[in-house]
Amino acid sequence: MNILLLIGIIITSLTISTVGISLYIRKYKTSEAITAIYVIYLALSQILAMKLADFWGLPAPAAVIIFPFVFQLTDTMNEHFGEKATYRMIVIGFVTQVLMVFFIEIGNLLDPSPGWVWFDNADWVLLFRQQFGIIAASWIAFIISNFFDTWLYAWIKRKTGTKALWVRSILTDLPSLALDSCIFVTLAFGVFTASPNWNTVGLTILGQLATKWVLGAIDTPFIYLDRWIVNYKRKPKEEEISS
Repeated sequence: MNILLLIGIIITSLTISTVGISLYIRKYKTSEAITAIYVIYLALSQILAMKLADFWGLPAPAAVIIFPFVFQLTDTMNEHFGEKATYRMIVIGFVTQVLMVFFIEIGNLLDPSPGWVWFDNADWVLLFRQQFGIIAASWIAFIISNFFDTWLYAWIKRKTGTKALWVRSILTDLPSLALDSCIFVTLAFGVFTASPNWNTVGLTILGQLATKWVLGAIDTPFIYLDRWIVNYKRKPKEEEISS
């Protein structure tokens, strides 16, 4: 794994999404851009979760690279539009995940056309096969961890006001990401598995935590970039002052 290339892609994607969302909020004072990117990230996490990747010798679903940014978006929504708006976004995101699962299953059930020769249908079905245990674990972990993150962020914000933005970001992301990993991996590869390997479950949780926390630290400066773009006040030009 090329770490520098991976970090470069992550930082580039974070910059694009942060700047785009912040400029949208600055111009329109509404939250649609946050919700749109949030839904896209969730959809991608469903797809990437199908690959078990190696992170520093520890196994973890490839989707772990997305979840720190998912929680960054809940923090951004909470920061600008409040706790209730964040809860609404989580519900919208959850509904889109459910619908995505249904439509993937519909695609699996459709017979392939005889002219579709560049991809074997059996491989397609194997790749996108829906496993109830993993789906259920994903949904349960998603709802609990995202609602917890939103509640904790709002609680800390009431205590800190507009100060200590980094405290709100870190003190909510770290426990929320840990909660998400522990619930998902324990349920998906332990409780909902006929013959669970608890050693693998423990290693997978460690792999998720290590990756999520590192990436969670990377995305903290982008919260400040977002606030700077949204709140930046342009100095009036001399001719504007004189007029």
